[in-house]
Amino acid sequence: MFRISFLLLLLTPLLVRAQITQRNILSKKYTAADLQSALVPKDQWKPYPKTSEEWKKALPDSVVKSVIQSGEAALATPMPQLSATILMNFVRSGDREEHSAVSFTRRSNLTDLIIAESVENKNRFTEAIMNYVWAICEETFWGVPAHLSTQKAGNGLPDMQDPIVDLFAAETATTLALTDYFIGEKLDKISPLIRKRIYAETNRRIFEPIKNTERYGYLSKTKAVNNWNPWIVSNLLVAELLLENDESKRKDYAYTYMTHMDAYLNGLGEDGGCDEGPSYWFAAGASVFDALETLQSASNGKVNIYDEPLIQKMASYVYKMHIANDYFVNFADADPKLRPDGLMLYRFGRQLKDDNLTQFGLWAFNSFPEAAIAKGRFQRQRKVANLLTLQTLPSTPSTYKPVAHAWFNDIQVLTARTKNGLFLATHGGHNAESHNHNDVGDFIVYVDGEPVIVDAGRGNYTAKTFSSKRYELWFTQSQYHNLPVINGIGEPAGRHFEAQNVTSKIDKKELSLSMDIAKAYAKDAGVQSWKRLVKLDPKKNTIEVADDYLLDADPKSLQQIFMTVCEVNTSNTGKIIFKTPGKKTVSLSYDPQLWTVSSEFPSTEGMEYRSFKTKWDNHPVQRIVLTAKTLTKKGKHGFAIAKSE
Repeated sequence: MFRISFLLLLLTPLLVRAQITQRNILSKKYTAADLQSALVPKDQWKPYPKTSEEWKKALPDSVVKSVIQSGEAALATPMPQLSATILMNFVRSGDREEHSAVSFTRRSNLTDLIIAESVENKNRFTEAIMNYVWAICEETFWGVPAHLSTQKAGNGLPDMQDPIVDLFAAETATTLALTDYFIGEKLDKISPLIRKRIYAETNRRIFEPIKNTERYGYLSKTKAVNNWNPWIVSNLLVAELLLENDESKRKDYAYTYMTHMDAYLNGLGEDGGCDEGPSYWFAAGASVFDALETLQSASNGKVNIYDEPLIQKMASYVYKMHIANDYFVNFADADPKLRPDGLMLYRFGRQLKDDNLTQFGLWAFNSFPEAAIAKGRFQRQRKVANLLTLQTLPSTPSTYKPVAHAWFNDIQVLTARTKNGLFLATHGGHNAESHNHNDVGDFIVYVDGEPVIVDAGRGNYTAKTFSSKRYELWFTQSQYHNLPVINGIGEPAGRHFEAQNVTSKIDKKELSLSMDIAKAYAKDAGVQSWKRLVKLDPKKNTIEVADDYLLDADPKSLQQIFMTVCEVNTSNTGKIIFKTPGKKTVSLSYDPQLWTVSSEFPSTEGMEYRSFKTKWDNHPVQRIVLTAKTLTKKGKHGFAIAKSE
């Protein structure tokens, strides 16, 4: 058994954005007195249907049937059991998945049971609901073992006398609050102690510990925070508003949670970009929307900041990062493939009066309906809202079209596409971003919606992922991104390893990002300047990468890396041919007098790498290495990428 020291995104998130802007959008617009006077009393607040009749009016018959079937499936499934051994496995082996499978399944099954019982109202599911509630209340810790490092004991087993609020403890509070809302009266008929236990445990584990704001980095007012802030705050709002009977406390807590979310908004750039990537946006920006929906509902519409430009820009980020189908730009730990929640996006777009987002939501729901209404592990209040959205959808088809280009100045991300199907994304930034990979100056290329030159993405989360050994994992290293390797050295992690003189250009002749990435490398690499230009030419339908560098001395080695999941042909001198699974071909031209070409397949062995066996539709990640033939301290080289018609 060993003790692990974490950089974990719990209290010391892997992020530092450039600036904190004390906008305090919510707390400046609404005082505590404003919210307190607007807040609907608990016994009058009815955010969701309460009776079978109300449900059946709100849902299509097919969805009523599906909801009940989900409850029946949960009823027929034995409740998964937790043990001390399962909790200890994290510090013993580094595995996070065994505990999560048990914990998350318990909460998902309970959600399916309570909705089915509320919709059907035949008491078929009530006994199972009671058992799940009691079992969850008996758990020593509602979060996951990976987040226990902040407890004083911190040896793998949770200290019940030192409760902490992590993502999944907050999720649990919401799950139990929804149970109380939908099924509380039925539980009272079995025993009045059940609902009392729900409140007592939630108060002890969540409402009281969260008051110690200094303990929780995700509530910081002076440092940028990541998705933990809105994800947790959106859950705390629902749980507290549904469970707290003391109206004075209820009003005070609601305002406190509302002001906590200002911390996340204060850390965003003016363009609303999310440095964690689109897959994490659904836990970050989308959770902001979850909280805003709750506040709007609980105040009879009086709390409303949808007209704020920052909120509108934050929301637009997600469709601006869409490539095609289920592919999204995936720098850092973001996943390359995700199935977006179309119903949530549709609601968000309607609130913002953003037709692009609304149409994107419709497209996403029509393309991936299960993402919005199937069994979900998180944001369960969002699932309920999604179900209630179905009747409001228009019958007309979506008019969504991917945007031609986008630029986010704060996170320094540029996207652009040619008319013949090439897509480019590139970025500058720094190496202390949230869920950071050492990837300043990286770029990706797709063709007709298929990956060609890629960011490989993250592997499986384990103890190592958020430990001091994070950058021993190959997928976090710049040597496995589309970047130069100088004197055998890649980019290190840290805020001061960054791009400089970053300039975007968007006009009819080119869409480009220029930057000096010299300071993204350690001194040992010996780089004085490394000016990189990544350019899309809309007339030639090409993508070009040009490097102009000056080193301290002639290098011992110089390489350029390209990562791909395509079939690769390097037999043509001066050209690398990429063939996608859909048989599209793209060529990368290089100067054969300057470079030799080799390739290799990074390891997929070990628990951190399992997902790479299937992540890219079962296509292996391949690393192409161009090695310089001539080693000089000063030089220029370039690469041209074009679609083969």
